[in-house]
Amino acid sequence: MVFSFTTIADYHRQLQQGQITCEAAVLHYLQSIRQQPQLNAMVHLFADEALQTARQLDQRLAAGDPLLPLHGVVVTLKDVFCYAGHPVSAASRMLNGFNALFSATAVQRLLDAGAIIIGTTNCDEFAMGSTNETSAYGPVLNAADHSRVPGGSSGGSAVAVQAGLCMCSLGSDTGGSVRQPADFCGIVGLKPGYGRISRHGLIAYASSFDCVGIFGLTVTDVARVYNVIAGPDGFDSTALQMPAPEVEIPVATKQPPWRFAWLEPTLSGSIDPEIRAALQGCFEQLAAAGHTVEAVPFPLLDYIVPAYYVLTTAEASSNLSRYDGIRYGHASEGSPADLTAFYQRNRSEGFGREVKRRIMLGTFVLSAGYYDAYFTKAQQVRKRIIDETARIFRDFDAILMPVSPGTAPKLGEQLADPVAMYLADIYTVFANLAGIPAMAVPLFRHSNGLPFGLQVLTNRGNEVPLHRISAYLEAMRPG
Repeated sequence: MVFSFTTIADYHRQLQQGQITCEAAVLHYLQSIRQQPQLNAMVHLFADEALQTARQLDQRLAAGDPLLPLHGVVVTLKDVFCYAGHPVSAASRMLNGFNALFSATAVQRLLDAGAIIIGTTNCDEFAMGSTNETSAYGPVLNAADHSRVPGGSSGGSAVAVQAGLCMCSLGSDTGGSVRQPADFCGIVGLKPGYGRISRHGLIAYASSFDCVGIFGLTVTDVARVYNVIAGPDGFDSTALQMPAPEVEIPVATKQPPWRFAWLEPTLSGSIDPEIRAALQGCFEQLAAAGHTVEAVPFPLLDYIVPAYYVLTTAEASSNLSRYDGIRYGHASEGSPADLTAFYQRNRSEGFGREVKRRIMLGTFVLSAGYYDAYFTKAQQVRKRIIDETARIFRDFDAILMPVSPGTAPKLGEQLADPVAMYLADIYTVFANLAGIPAMAVPLFRHSNGLPFGLQVLTNRGNEVPLHRISAYLEAMRPG
């Protein structure tokens, strides 16, 4: 029985018509995973469990039970999601050998909807990185070009979807960690608005920025997963307590005229000329189709990356202080001189270079002599960004902008220069600072053969128009 995946809807049609089984789908993906170990996308494989779940779902269908919303959908999880009884390490030596004691809310909702979790994916250590090269398991390779990075920090999840190792994947997005790798890998990546999907069971990086994100081949597949996992959660006090409106993607591509804004500074400066030209061409195409597309000034763009890294490293230094090697986490061997030395050795050995860098930076900006100069000022910038964004959405339905200044860089190209890596996040951290939903939609191909796309951002609570606009743009994609 030959299996080929296009969309979840088509897969469910094949299941109902008896053309495929969940077990055959799982076997297909297990074979694909085993044939592509060089990508280093997977860190833990749950083969036997996935096959057992698939057989149970096939038995349900044979007995006449209706299809569940994600019946037999093969999913991977970024290695920052707790899944009860399964390993979770945040791609760090610090959590080597640790098994989750409970399941994240998003994970449990996937399981309840009939999804099959086939394994966990590689990522930057504690989700800190933009290239997926800081992992304790080694770098992930871009399936489109093995000399290139897949983006980060959710690079393993992006490659798992890109390379056909699963149907869709969960990632986390603190400053673009879903949208940027989706862009580099030519797939769809969603960051919902802050609080729309529960963070319960997600290993924290920066708690006021972290969002559960979704990777898929199409906007409709991402919407299906979003409808299952979004919504209130009593385990997460930061989750929005009103029900999430269900996303329905209309079949017809014809839509009422939308009002699009694009931020003037985003298409100037160091952006790749081909990306600039492609986006300008897309804007012209939208205008020709009857939509409003206007440039708006945004003088705060240069302050976005500094404010983001001050705030996120401060929160990271606080969140990661719990890993001391006593309650849990890596414990150094030997007999330390005192408790302080024991802590120092545990954390020095357990954390990698990039995580240590961000902990030190965060500790610095929170210190008594620099708190007001850095942390307080960054909070003021964040408030300005939120207010300015709200002003733009009074006149427009969505903001369109690049996802990244360039296509996927070569392995090692940015790792030696962390400042360059941080600056590459300039277009994605905006949505996290403002707390708004955003989606990366693959639309174009560069002359170097690599994919890139467009980022769509909507106002807080407006995930429904975000998906509809993204699906409309997706339908414009040539070929």
